[in-house]
Amino acid sequence: MNSTRLTRWLVYLLIGAAIVAVLWSYSSAPAPQNEIPISLLAQQIQANEVAELRVSGDGREVTVVYVDSQRTSSVAAVSDVSSIEELLATYGVDSSNYTDNRPVVIYQQPSQWGGLLNLVGIFLPALLIIGFFYFIFRQAQGTNNQAISFGKSRARMFTGDHPTIGFEDVAGCDEAKEELQEIVEFLKEPEKFVTFGARIPKGVLLVGSPGTGKTLLAKAVSGEAGVPFFSIAGSEFVEMFVGVGASRVRDLFEQAKRNSPCIIFIDEIDAVGRQRGAGLGGSHDEREQTLNQILVEMDGFDTDTHVIILAATNRPDILDPALLRPGRFDRRVIIDRPDMRGREAIFRVHLRGKPIANAVDVAVLAKATPGFVGADIENTVNEAALLAARRNKKNIGMTEFQEAIERVQLGPERKSRIMSPEEKELTAYHEAGHALVSHYLPHAQTLRKVTIIPRGMAGGVTWYMDEDTSFLTRSKFEAMIATALGGRVAEEIVFSEITTGASSDLQQVTRLARAMVTQYGMSTELGLRVYGEKQELVFLGREISEQRDYSDAVAEQIDVEVRRIIDSAHSLAMKILTDHRDKLELVSRRLLEVETLESLEFVALLEGKDVVVPPSTPPGSPKVNLPKPSEGTERPRPSLDRPPSPSPA
Repeated sequence: MNSTRLTRWLVYLLIGAAIVAVLWSYSSAPAPQNEIPISLLAQQIQANEVAELRVSGDGREVTVVYVDSQRTSSVAAVSDVSSIEELLATYGVDSSNYTDNRPVVIYQQPSQWGGLLNLVGIFLPALLIIGFFYFIFRQAQGTNNQAISFGKSRARMFTGDHPTIGFEDVAGCDEAKEELQEIVEFLKEPEKFVTFGARIPKGVLLVGSPGTGKTLLAKAVSGEAGVPFFSIAGSEFVEMFVGVGASRVRDLFEQAKRNSPCIIFIDEIDAVGRQRGAGLGGSHDEREQTLNQILVEMDGFDTDTHVIILAATNRPDILDPALLRPGRFDRRVIIDRPDMRGREAIFRVHLRGKPIANAVDVAVLAKATPGFVGADIENTVNEAALLAARRNKKNIGMTEFQEAIERVQLGPERKSRIMSPEEKELTAYHEAGHALVSHYLPHAQTLRKVTIIPRGMAGGVTWYMDEDTSFLTRSKFEAMIATALGGRVAEEIVFSEITTGASSDLQQVTRLARAMVTQYGMSTELGLRVYGEKQELVFLGREISEQRDYSDAVAEQIDVEVRRIIDSAHSLAMKILTDHRDKLELVSRRLLEVETLESLEFVALLEGKDVVVPPSTPPGSPKVNLPKPSEGTERPRPSLDRPPSPSPA
């Protein structure tokens, strides 16, 4: 319990005690009575009107009880005497005047709590007043402290004495760990570098996609170095009040200098490090003042401190150039999506301490998750553990991992969705069209699974094998476009009608064909040139338009070329499905029966073989080589800003 809560409870206790004392005093106080002098009491005794004399325990008060029960009792105030008889004798009342045993003198025993209650009644109000003013003073002092500490840094400090994360807990980014190993060595043995006159990088910028482990790697550096570690988010510097951000930056670096050597980690530095002069409200705002203070602290006059700044961002393109120059962030460490070996290592890290079945092959899981980052793999392992617990199993098997991968990529199956027989038949032909076109095109991706069970917003799903590659050829582009049009072509052939089910396919087809023409130079008519330059506001951080750097005649040529590519792919898909109409019927009817076909089942069905794939796939089987799926009838979409990649967004 902290001091603030203790003070509050103490004040409450004093208030409660005061209330109890007041109630006690009212409850224990005698009823109001008539007060008479001692002389009158003596006369009443001589007249035989008094039945009892009750002397209080302290001898200061005598209660007179009369013979007449209807008469109200009186009170006589006396000084402290040892005997009431002696006092009355001074007023001429002799004990011989007591007739008929009246009055009876009763000496009451003094109360053990009377004195204490008297003291409480005297001192408690004073204590209550003192406590009240003390509470008000502390509240005012706390308010002043909050006002004073408003400009203080909100960074969390970790001493590094008991590290919880090290480099062994980070996998899939070996090159990044090697780059940061120098930082750890400098913090442990600075003399090793000073001897050669070397200067350790002042700052290291960690760049990578979300979920690749930038923050985790920074924590590992702190754990390995064993030095104080200050962690703060970029958004925690800026407030609505002018000057607060710069004040917090100064306070942060002052704390770091007092604890040097140490590490400062600024997460999501793009929140405060955006390029200056690009704000909608002008160039001089609170964010830019904060950035200016960071620039001065990182490479100002005082540069001899052993304070290393780590920062993480996934938008290095919008950072201010002054922040990235040598002397500030000297080194940029790229943390890319892990390859197959990296994913295998990440799986092994997250599988520690979990009950795993002997049949689980981590290498197969790594092959089944191309494009996954560390956060995706952690989520996959967690989903598999939840599935195993839900099924009351003793360990996590390959079936749970396979289903977890599907859930992470697409979400759970919506088996409860009611589909009419017409919708189900249309979906079966649509998905069969995608699968058959990809099967008969040599450059198309290999089929993984085709199903008519709804997932997400899609009525059916077709998945394809993916590879860890960053480049796609023109032949593969053309095969992807033809495969995406396979569903619409199947509808045209079978139903002589088209539906809205291919809307996402058409969007993807148009995007791919236009990228081939305008970005990748894959058009023989328009040549090797990029048409259109993307424009974006640095402050907004999002593309808002595309600058048209070509004439209207060229724009017309682009439209014609895009149309030609799409029409050519449509004709190719039409020829394949027309030539293999019997296979289209066969696959569609099979999908209506079983709803899902694995790749082995699909190939066996086309070859006329009877192959049943068991639900639990042994390690090494191509069945678990799960690629990136295509929701609904979509094929994997490559990025239009760089060469297409099978990695999921």
